[in-house]
Formats: sequence, structure tokens, C-alpha cells
Amino acid sequence: MMKYDYLIVGSGLYGATFAYKAKQAGKKVLVIDKRPYLGGNVYCEQIEGINVHKYGAHIFHTNNKDVWDFVNSIVEFNRYTNCPVANYKGELYNLPFNMNTFNRMWPDVFTPKQAQIRIEEQKAEALAKLGGNEPQNLEEQALCLVGKDIFNKLIKEYTEKQWGRDCKELPAFIIKRLPVRMVFDNNYFNDKYQGIPIGGYNKLIAGLLKGIDCKTNVDFFNSEYLDWRNIAHKLVYTGALDEYFNYSLGKLDWRTVRFKTRIENTPNYQGNAVVNYTSHNEPYTRVIEHKHFEMFGQEVYDCPKTVISEEYSINYTDGMEPYYPINDDRNNALAREYHKLAEKEKGVIFGGRLAQYKYYDMAPIIEEVLSIEFPHL
Repeated sequence: MMKYDYLIVGSGLYGATFAYKAKQAGKKVLVIDKRPYLGGNVYCEQIEGINVHKYGAHIFHTNNKDVWDFVNSIVEFNRYTNCPVANYKGELYNLPFNMNTFNRMWPDVFTPKQAQIRIEEQKAEALAKLGGNEPQNLEEQALCLVGKDIFNKLIKEYTEKQWGRDCKELPAFIIKRLPVRMVFDNNYFNDKYQGIPIGGYNKLIAGLLKGIDCKTNVDFFNSEYLDWRNIAHKLVYTGALDEYFNYSLGKLDWRTVRFKTRIENTPNYQGNAVVNYTSHNEPYTRVIEHKHFEMFGQEVYDCPKTVISEEYSINYTDGMEPYYPINDDRNNALAREYHKLAEKEKGVIFGGRLAQYKYYDMAPIIEEVLSIEFPHL
């Protein structure tokens, strides 16, 4: 006799939301995770009274009111608005590219019309160099979208640090579009709803998994649960797609991130949650000051210390945490072959970033799970 309707491998947003919806449907669920805590990459570690995003900054944003209402029914979200700053050799620029950016880039530009003219002049220069040909790499693509000044200061070296390759060696499709706003608006996202769970993402995960059987420090592939059909009717797998099939077709490539986190003996280190470092002068891509996700105004100074994390984009090797799929021709073709195998796996649901080999923001993950029907088994 089966003990569970679903065995869920992984307690990140996909697994935790699936578990919540399944429990609501009257299903019995077991969630296992190889880490010593629940939450996947949204897990927060509390340091000096600050919720530190252990696996990188996670900022929730969506235009879907149903998704926003759902997460707020679990835990109330605050009013955090993502307004990152770019630091290029000590020069500070607002992101995304907007009128504040353009005036800082070109001090004689004050109006949207002036900014548009300057950008179009530089785009035309890039297009003329191509002689009617399509852009063949990321550098050519970006120059055709925003011109040389923005590219050289805010895109080129930052992108090369992210991918570990020269922009001329990166495919053009990585940058399909670059948002250019002819308004003085530093809000990075266009979505209507945006914020951070009050008290941190651990509260969201705890709410989703309330009343559900969970086990940590359990590696699915080295546990009794590998023979899951003796335990549950169905398996929800959120781990790496190629690992599930024992890398039978070969390994998928990933890009990963390393963090250097430290406490600073000051209440306010950089004045913003996110500062991107866009030159090669610094080896890290950005610095996160975690308190600014949840503390505003005087709250920042009531907490006498702060915690920052430097992010370093590096090549993935076995044993590291996979972050970003490498969506080049080889990996996309290999992923398609693994997806064909996945479709043949009876009783198994493959969900989330790792299992689908697809980069996801948080809201689309939840939206996907909320759309799933839970029929009687």
C-alpha cells in the first residue's frame, strides 16, 4: 500500500508550491531535499538580524494578480522596488537604461529627443559597419541596439565577466533586446507587482510546506527513495535533468556563481541593495547589500551593521551549484533529447529550472504550478 500520493524531490519554489497545491487537493505528500534546510535557492540565512539571500538576490515581480495574491496569502510582501546601480570605474549609472543614465553618460543630453538622437546616431554607425549583414555575435547585436557608449561602459565587460568569454565569442541571441526608457524611472521591472516577503523567503517556504512531511539531508540518488514507486504514486522531480538519467546522453553545461559574504561594521555600506560592477577592474559582477531588501528609512540605521555579498560568475564543475543553463546549440539540442526521455517516464513530473533546463524567474514558476490540475490518483 502506497504511503504517499507524491514524492517531491527538491523544496525550492516549484517543489514547495506543488506540495502546497497537492495538500489542498487532499493528497499526501513527502518532500525531500539534499540540503540541510528547505527552500532551495530562495533560502535565507540570518546574520546580524538581516535576512541574507544565500544563493543570490531574489526579487519577486509579476504582472499576474493571481500569483501576487497567492504569495501574499502565504506571507505579506513589502514594497521593495528594484533600482540597481551600475558602477563603471567609479562612475555611477542608473539601470535600466533611462534618462538618468543618458544624462550621466552624455552631460549635454537633457531631453528624450536628445537621447534618442544620440542613440540612433550610434546605432546607425554600428549598422553601417555590418554592411547589411545580420549581427554575428553579442557585441555586434548590442551595438546595433544601443550604440557604442552604453555598450562599452555598461554591457561589454560586465557580460564578459558573466560568461567568461569575449563578447565577440558569444552568440547574438543572448541579447535579443535591451530596454531603453525615455523617462526618468529607475524601477528595473515593468511588472505591476513587486516586493520581498516580510521576514524573508523562509517564511514563504514555511507557509507553503506547513503540515507537509519534509526530510532534509536526503540525496535522492543515494537513498531509499530512489525506488520511489514503492513509496508514492507519482514523483515530482526538480533536480538536474541530465542527472536523473545518469548523464546517459552526456552532461548539460551550466554557468554558476560564487559568493563572498561578509559583515561590514557600518549601517549602510553602499546605499542600495544591488550595485553592478561593469568593468574588469573588479573581478565580481555585483555587490548585494541584503538589508536594503527589507529595511527602509530609519530602519537601515537602527541595525548598526550590514551584510554584503560579492558575486563572482564562474565556470561550473561537478559538485558546484548549477545556476544558468548555457543555451547554445549543443546544449539546447542535448536538452531536447533529454526532454524526449522525460516524456516517456511514466508517473514522473519534471518541474523547475534544473529539471527543465530553463532559466526561470520566481513568479512564472509559481504560475506554472498553479495551473496544474490535481486529478484523483
